[in-house]
Amino acid sequence: MPTIQTLTIQLTPTDRDASPLRYSRTAVESVVLTVGHGIEGDLKAGKNPKRQINLMSAEALDSLKAEGFTTEPAGQLGEQMRVSGLDVDGLPVGARLRVGSAVIEIAEPRRGCGKFEQAQGLSPQRAAGRLGQMAFVVESGTVRLGDAVDVLQPAAQPE
Repeated sequence: MPTIQTLTIQLTPTDRDASPLRYSRTAVESVVLTVGHGIEGDLKAGKNPKRQINLMSAEALDSLKAEGFTTEPAGQLGEQMRVSGLDVDGLPVGARLRVGSAVIEIAEPRRGCGKFEQAQGLSPQRAAGRLGQMAFVVESGTVRLGDAVDVLQPAAQPE
């Protein structure tokens, strides 16, 4: 059964002058997800209604680590939720997941940006198709480390 392996939030702005640049993420034991907002207490919450949560699979992170990407501590690829046992990158847009007592919906695949390349020293193109998904909250609730992740509704596939 897929489970939440790590949770991170951004409490302070990323220091863009740091060398090397690192995502400023803090590991936490639990988070509260709120409809229309995202992760309570996260600096980026409430800024984009369709990009509230960055979800990645632990297995993709292991693969990227083997290729030289920095994946520890948690959050170094910008992920806020790391899920083990689920092909996050294979989820279709519109899929809904129960995470803890909350429900999220997949909005779009994550592609990486200039900040990603600065932080990793590697092009996001090298990780294409393995950077996870952006999601938004459709039912508020709490998520804790070790919580189950259930796919509730896969999106309809094109015929």
